[in-house]
Amino acid sequence: MKFIVDAQLPRLLAIRLHELGHDARHTLDLAAGNRTPDSTIATMADSDGAVVITKDTDFLDSHIISGQPARLLLVSTGNISNRQLLTLFEIHIHRIAACFSQACLVELTQSSLIVHA
Repeated sequence: MKFIVDAQLPRLLAIRLHELGHDARHTLDLAAGNRTPDSTIATMADSDGAVVITKDTDFLDSHIISGQPARLLLVSTGNISNRQLLTLFEIHIHRIAACFSQACLVELTQSSLIVHA
């Protein structure tokens, strides 16, 4: 699965997703880095068939209003350590990937994975 990890999340998440066998890039690795506009990130993700991983509700609003990005993983964990975040992804990555075969919006919380219809 392909992912673009947004700026508020650690680059280490993209690295760990890659180690788990996924194609993952962090916004820091894009030409404009963390200054890349959300609309550009959404367009890139959609053209590459990637899921945007973000904590930014601006992406959620855009997804709901205009369908961009087409696939979105909203991280709603509140403030947790990077280690806790990576552990959540390690535990749920197979379910996350499976969810995107049937849904376009998935939410990861500290205690669950929510598939939005």
